[in-house]
Amino acid sequence: MTISAMILALIGISLIFLPKEILDYLELSESETLQLLMQIIGSFYFAFAILNWMSKGSIIGGIYNRPIAMANLTHFVIAGLALIKGVFANPSLSYVIWSIAIIYSMFAIFFGIVAFRHPVSENNHIE
Repeated sequence: MTISAMILALIGISLIFLPKEILDYLELSESETLQLLMQIIGSFYFAFAILNWMSKGSIIGGIYNRPIAMANLTHFVIAGLALIKGVFANPSLSYVIWSIAIIYSMFAIFFGIVAFRHPVSENNHIE
């Protein structure tokens, strides 16, 4: 939860405060409307980061905090699949996009495990 919170916060803060620069890097038009949309998307990322940060000390998995696990799983699976599709359709994309696709895929797998597995407590050892 901590690592996902930090990554999502980094993406969110970047989109909120650097929309023009990100659009330039991605070679997209710099319309004011698109910059505003980037900032709104950044607010979603930052809100998700806050959710993950505030729930990092909670038990997550199985029936515990299932909405948090499912929301993260949904986000990372959908965005990961879109990124993978994008990099395979256009292999010349920047290494940054490739890296993000790999990171998203890893988080999708991890949150899949968290969402569908009962959490193991340190006190529940089978001896």
